[in-house]
Amino acid sequence: MNSAPGGNPILATDAAYRSRTTDPGGCAAGQPYLPSVTGISTFSGECMCRPFFFQILMALYLLLFQPECAFASPVSPDTNAASGQGQKILIVTSNQHTYGNTSISAANHFEEIVIAYDVFRKNGYVVDVVSPEGGAIPLNYIDTANEIQKAHLYDAQFMSLLKNTRHPRQVRAGDYRAVYYSGGGSAMFGVADNKDIQEIATAIYRSGGVVSAICHGTAGIVNLKNIDGSSLLAGRNITGFPDLFENTKADYYKTFPFSIDKEVSRQGGNFEYSKKWAANFYIVDGNIITGQDPSATVSVAQEVIKAIQRKT
Repeated sequence: MNSAPGGNPILATDAAYRSRTTDPGGCAAGQPYLPSVTGISTFSGECMCRPFFFQILMALYLLLFQPECAFASPVSPDTNAASGQGQKILIVTSNQHTYGNTSISAANHFEEIVIAYDVFRKNGYVVDVVSPEGGAIPLNYIDTANEIQKAHLYDAQFMSLLKNTRHPRQVRAGDYRAVYYSGGGSAMFGVADNKDIQEIATAIYRSGGVVSAICHGTAGIVNLKNIDGSSLLAGRNITGFPDLFENTKADYYKTFPFSIDKEVSRQGGNFEYSKKWAANFYIVDGNIITGQDPSATVSVAQEVIKAIQRKT
């Protein structure tokens, strides 16, 4: 239930996916380390405890003003892969740039988007990105020492997906086999209470599709309902980013609309988590797949593929 998936020859996997993760420390404190940069998307800092700050700014500059000078797109899908044989997966993100109404910067977790996207694409699925308002989204937790993240950062086609996320009303649920909620502090805002995204996710689930989430992305699924109005989480084993790793006394945390732990439990779910940071802890409960923190991103994405394949 909460261990790394076994070797499945069908799944595209590589040890390189398992990028470095460390104890959040100052990250959990929500202190901004990198100011907002407008353009292809906004890189704002819950915590920018990452090297190569200027490489990131240069990447944005190249993509915005000199796209012809940017790196060739090493991870852009080829024609055959892009067809996905009609199979698509939807990644849910947030437009929230700050923690609540404070000036503390919030962002979507770049690694949790990129790594899952890469797994999905390498298994032949077309991937779309949606946000409550559509358009550009804030990003952080970017590690250019990780080759997969670096490749996507310099991939104009991929970055365009994040600059031009779809509005929920541009999404047809019937086109997707799975929905994946990415995390980051931004995920706590604007997603869980968005009725259009709720309808998309529940429609995918009711048609036999997969609902998945990583880290703070679990916040986005707490209001999903069954046809009879009961919570989709009731009686299900769920994980996400626990209060154990939050700084519950910090200003950023006080802006959260709810605690993921407590809200999952309030909805009748059984919230489980590992007390060890970066333990690759994840849970598969039928067609609901959740991961605790970034270290489980690969596993969650792979389990999504497995679940889809079981239904094929």
